[in-house]
Amino acid sequence: MNAPLCYTSLIGQERAKKMIHRMLLGRRLPHALLFRGPAGVGKKLFARGLAAALNCRGGLPGLACGTCASCHKLLSGNHPDFLVIQPEKDAIKIDQVRAMSRATTYPPYESPYRVIVLEDAHAMQAAAANSLLKTLEEPPPGNVLILTAEASREVLPTIVSRCQVVPFSALSDDQTLAIINRLLPELDAEMARLAARFAAGSPGRALRVHENNLLDLLRRLLAALAVGANSPTEAVLELLPLAEEMAEQKENLPLFFELIRTALAAPIFGQCLFASPPGSSPGGFSFREISARLSCIDTALRQLARNCNRALVCEVLLFHLTSGAFSPTPRP
Repeated sequence: MNAPLCYTSLIGQERAKKMIHRMLLGRRLPHALLFRGPAGVGKKLFARGLAAALNCRGGLPGLACGTCASCHKLLSGNHPDFLVIQPEKDAIKIDQVRAMSRATTYPPYESPYRVIVLEDAHAMQAAAANSLLKTLEEPPPGNVLILTAEASREVLPTIVSRCQVVPFSALSDDQTLAIINRLLPELDAEMARLAARFAAGSPGRALRVHENNLLDLLRRLLAALAVGANSPTEAVLELLPLAEEMAEQKENLPLFFELIRTALAAPIFGQCLFASPPGSSPGGFSFREISARLSCIDTALRQLARNCNRALVCEVLLFHLTSGAFSPTPRP
């Protein structure tokens, strides 16, 4: 992934850039930062860019040159003073936090600062969060801790109060498209624009969609739903295999459900994917039918959140998405 190193070179997030640059120039960088905003908008890449600027040997205050030994190590992923802690099975566990805390008791190996990025702080177990508080209250010198969290997810107020919050926001369509064109040069112009619109300001979301071929799966689903508008019985033969494919997406299934929602709610997407006639809704559905289908998607998302069987959730959802299959929306 050919992304720039210095945080100042990233596309978007101008407010975060200004905040961090002022802190670096004034030598007022706090020991703990919380990067909070939507998923996939560059928080983790920004954290690496800040680590590069802190330890750069190029001599430019508050910036990373990209060519010195420290920058090269960060670019190659081999910097001994840059540590990343990621959730294990969707959770940050107490053993991970304890290991991190032990690492901070030693001075950095070769740089002025050891930068530790704790990704998805909202995924910390309660015991892990309580263990982290001690490190936040009494940080050893030479360590900078950067937590990242989704804005829609809860982080313990006691942790938030001990960090400098740096807000991140969704990117514009043009900014998202620029990032997609850089990271996915193989996409043609039309598909790149479509991916940017589907991304809803999150280039990370667009990458997940591309890497898992979700647009192709969505296109085939819309085609099957169009068949179902005329013959629900005939559509079953196409929808059951699609339900199986959807279930195999596992952690990407909620994202795929959101893509279905976008395609049904915004006719332009359905027209691009399924080549519907201009002015029609995807698959020829009426707006009343679309509203009912969106309600079914909401129910399916709630069922996934409760760890219901993925295959069954997909089958039931596709049954209710086919024309003529509507009874009152099932209660979650």
